[in-house]
Amino acid sequence: METRNGPTGARVPWNKGKLTGQKPPLKLPEIWAIRTRLQMSSNVRELAMFNLAIDSKLRACDLTRLLVHEVCQGSHVGSRAMVMQQKTQRPVQFEITEQTRQSIEAWIKARRLKPTDYLFPSRVHASPHISTRQYSRMVHRWVASIGLDDTAYGTHTMRRTKVSLIYRRTKNLRAVQLLLGHTKLESTVRYLGI
Repeated sequence: METRNGPTGARVPWNKGKLTGQKPPLKLPEIWAIRTRLQMSSNVRELAMFNLAIDSKLRACDLTRLLVHEVCQGSHVGSRAMVMQQKTQRPVQFEITEQTRQSIEAWIKARRLKPTDYLFPSRVHASPHISTRQYSRMVHRWVASIGLDDTAYGTHTMRRTKVSLIYRRTKNLRAVQLLLGHTKLESTVRYLGI
């Protein structure tokens, strides 16, 4: 039996005209270009989010739900953090670079966030933290701001960026597997596209 949809009679696939598959990671010059644009525009929240997304290698659902106390030790942002992943229910540890710590501290100070607050609270009162959809729109805006085709990139681009740079330098698959929190090495191999 043939399925028809609409006045023309032909069913249109959901992904027609869209790029599907793995989203490519950002390259180092692209990271610096986005970072520079966010610094020049004095966008404290998005700079903190961009830097933390690169450093943490977290999925969008985990990044948007981060609490202040998960990255802060007292009033200062720690050099390491450990977060329970929503998808796998397994903890993953990540390093927070000095540049990221400074941008997060500036964001917390500007917003006057308390340890129990979400690190990236929503401006919409119905939601306590920004949604993954809002985060996705930010990523597309960042990528488009440096002249790249934003349809080729997504939130998973941020998760893949640092690990691809690390793998390119070290060729250490096991380290990348631990950084991503994968249980199987095959998943990491497929994830890196090698």
